[in-house]
Amino acid sequence: MDTPADKHALRKQLVEQRLNLPDRLQRADLLQRVMRIWLVGRPDTVIGAYWPIKGEFDPLPALHRWKEDGELLDQPQLRRIGLPVVDKLHKTLKFHAWFPGCPMEEDAYGIPKPKDTEVIVPTLLFVPCVGYGPGGYRLGYGGGFYDRTLAKLAPRPYTVGLGFTCGFVPELDPEPHDVPLDAILNDNGVVWPVG
Repeated sequence: MDTPADKHALRKQLVEQRLNLPDRLQRADLLQRVMRIWLVGRPDTVIGAYWPIKGEFDPLPALHRWKEDGELLDQPQLRRIGLPVVDKLHKTLKFHAWFPGCPMEEDAYGIPKPKDTEVIVPTLLFVPCVGYGPGGYRLGYGGGFYDRTLAKLAPRPYTVGLGFTCGFVPELDPEPHDVPLDAILNDNGVVWPVG
């Protein structure tokens, strides 16, 4: 899979496959559980995520539960969730605070984003995977927003890909600018790191 046309065809195939999963709701429920368990004990208090599109896994219910759980600790923690807002000039993402019921508006791509909430800097970032392969590499939609954003964020957040088992691509060849994720979770558990 060397050419952009090959990757374009693979993206299209994987999105179609994901949209047509007969058991997508059951898989999503399993991944919600994996994500909630994986978050237990993490020190992060600011997590970036995404608004799901094209049949992507929705991380927001698990994150809202994580946020609420922080208030129930012996020493309550203020936990925050951020959703991406495109910076058109730099073609990067900034994360604005999100909470259930916050005012939303569509971005230039028709994806809901928080309206007029403050910019927050996540220490942990959940990213959607159209596909993912060995070594923690992900296949996105090809816009490069996450790669450019991660190259500029300092300190770099811990990055975790989220996807379904059908998104695994054993022959995924990373490009020179691709940065591997720190972890990948799917409906079966932790995929990366393997050990």
